[in-house]
Amino acid sequence: METINPLFYMGGFIGVIIALFIFFYFVPIGLWFSALLSGVRISLIQLIFMRWRKVPPSIIVKAMINSTKAGIRLTRDQLEAHYLAGGNVINVVNALISADKAVIPLDFNSATAIDLAGRDVFEAVQMSVNPKVITTPPVAAVAKDGIQLIATARVTVRANIRQLVGGAGEETVLARVGEGIVTTIGSSDNHKEVLAQPDRISKTVLAKGLDAGTAFEILSIDIADINIGENIGAKLQMDQAEADKNIAQAKAEERRAMAVASEQEMRAKAQEARANVIQAEAEVPKAMAEAFRNGNLGIMDYYKMKNIMADTEMRDSIAKPNKKA
Repeated sequence: METINPLFYMGGFIGVIIALFIFFYFVPIGLWFSALLSGVRISLIQLIFMRWRKVPPSIIVKAMINSTKAGIRLTRDQLEAHYLAGGNVINVVNALISADKAVIPLDFNSATAIDLAGRDVFEAVQMSVNPKVITTPPVAAVAKDGIQLIATARVTVRANIRQLVGGAGEETVLARVGEGIVTTIGSSDNHKEVLAQPDRISKTVLAKGLDAGTAFEILSIDIADINIGENIGAKLQMDQAEADKNIAQAKAEERRAMAVASEQEMRAKAQEARANVIQAEAEVPKAMAEAFRNGNLGIMDYYKMKNIMADTEMRDSIAKPNKKA
């Protein structure tokens, strides 16, 4: 009698296990039965087709069970279409359930649009029920008296469902609140007024409607802290005085340089004039000799001129007795 190899039985057993695994993977009888018990009507054939369409049946069935138990009717086609579009089906269903319980108007199309826009629609619904507090970074501003104030504010916001698609985020809200703080402090005549009434900042900022065009609705703005910074006005005055001094010194140096240049120019002109005089004096004997030869100057005229020159030298010596010869 021929002996059967035990490995044959082992291979057949493994083959059966693999075949059962493939069968139950493509034919999710367990999911179909769970949906049936939960009141969700979905055929086994549709669950098999979901596998071929690359849609996880567990996600769709779970979403349909949750929505049905919450009293929200959603179709299989709606959930499959949102999954294939890259959306988070479970998150959308949870958001619809939370909005329905909180009496917040939110339909399936709006929820899927918010989800596909990249925002967490479930977190947005929760923020509509429980407002969120955003703390601004320290905002520095200068009052009209030149004193710098550094303020920190806490902004209480809740999500604006209607503005979640296309609305600005938290960064825009913080930037606008910071702008309002700077405007309020900068328009104050004295920094002591701001320290005495910090609620002026909150009232002024809220009156500006800073949440327009954002995905949030500002409920309140509370000034958490105000600190005194530097005396910017005095610092600016000192810098201005230093700049004025440097300008005055530069102008004085410019005038001094111009004076020195003018003096050097005058000296050059004087030296040139003395050179011309010396040159002219050197030409006098030649001119006198030429006059003697031509008969234009007589001997008496020459002695008369010498007497005048001697008389002039005597007068100079009398006027300047200390002058050395």
